[in-house]
Amino acid sequence: MVDIARDRLRRQIEQRLRTDPVVMLLGPRQCGKTTIARQIAESRRATFLDLENPGHRARLQEPMTALAPMRGLVVIDEAQLHPPLFSVLRVLADRKPVPARFLLLGSASPDLARDVSESLAGRVALVPMAGFELEETGSAALRSLWLRGGFPRSFLAKGNAASEVWRRDFVQTFLERDLARFGVAVAPQALRRLWLMAAHHHGQILNSSELGRSLGEAHTTIRRHLDILCGAFVMRLLPPWFENLSKRQVKAPKLYVRDSGILHTLLGIEGVDALESHPKLGASWEGFALEEVLRITGDRDAWFWASQAGAELDLLVMRGDRRFGFEFKFADAPTLTKSMHIARADLRLEHLFVVHSGAEEYPLADWATAIGLAGLRARLARSGWR
Repeated sequence: MVDIARDRLRRQIEQRLRTDPVVMLLGPRQCGKTTIARQIAESRRATFLDLENPGHRARLQEPMTALAPMRGLVVIDEAQLHPPLFSVLRVLADRKPVPARFLLLGSASPDLARDVSESLAGRVALVPMAGFELEETGSAALRSLWLRGGFPRSFLAKGNAASEVWRRDFVQTFLERDLARFGVAVAPQALRRLWLMAAHHHGQILNSSELGRSLGEAHTTIRRHLDILCGAFVMRLLPPWFENLSKRQVKAPKLYVRDSGILHTLLGIEGVDALESHPKLGASWEGFALEEVLRITGDRDAWFWASQAGAELDLLVMRGDRRFGFEFKFADAPTLTKSMHIARADLRLEHLFVVHSGAEEYPLADWATAIGLAGLRARLARSGWR
């Protein structure tokens, strides 16, 4: 299998290890967390503990006894599988001076694995991670990355058919085994139906009641199950932005399957031709490009915006008191629309980027630019977004 360097992510992890006693690398299963952690561990001669290894798990049955004498860097893979660990790490993180630093790998968000947020609040640096991004694969691989998604084994498969087989297996294993290991007591069939339905609503404003009626579930159950999928990093609910304007605004989140390859598997899309003729082509591009932008800007200060009259903006990102808008259009020669003019005026955008699937960059107005995804990433990086 080809090795793709993830230098920026590695630098980010190592920087946080210099400043924080506990760092938690968070991302979905199979996104490459163990690979990059082993690379860091080998460079530092660190102790590596994998809680899926019965021997390592037995070693940590008494975590204070096992961890207190350790020095240097200690890496603990799938840390959320052993909840008593976190209260011990809180004590160890408070030692002065710090004799050991801990790199934890987790496949569930702190909200899903509550012991992390409750026991290590204020002591842990959270570093998000997903599959490969365009910076790592190179812009020449954009179409392949979009079709297959960023999970390493999917992207690096020998062909599209092999990639599709891997993704189908991932979906099945995730639902039938991985969620149960997080302590999620929900029937896999119920989450499968919701995930499939969510894929068909990808890029749309969430209507929990409508989904509930389609699946025969209460809207509260739908929201709870969506929270589980979001907490495992396979779905995203992008929050709405609303403020005191003279028009009614949408106040429900927007729904996305985070990995484009998994989306295509859920939709039954098996190749480029099928993707380019599919009704969800535009929505698929929107979700893929949105995730790429959020990898640079971060998702803490990111929203979408829509008015009840039909004007909308795919992504609104704040940088201090400056507002930047992003529209995602599959067409390789997009133009300004009435909706874009309304969003610019109502949201007081400093600049609007219309992100298309081509490579050309050209001005649409003094406040708007049409730009390819690779070009946008380079422009944002040059502007100091990272």
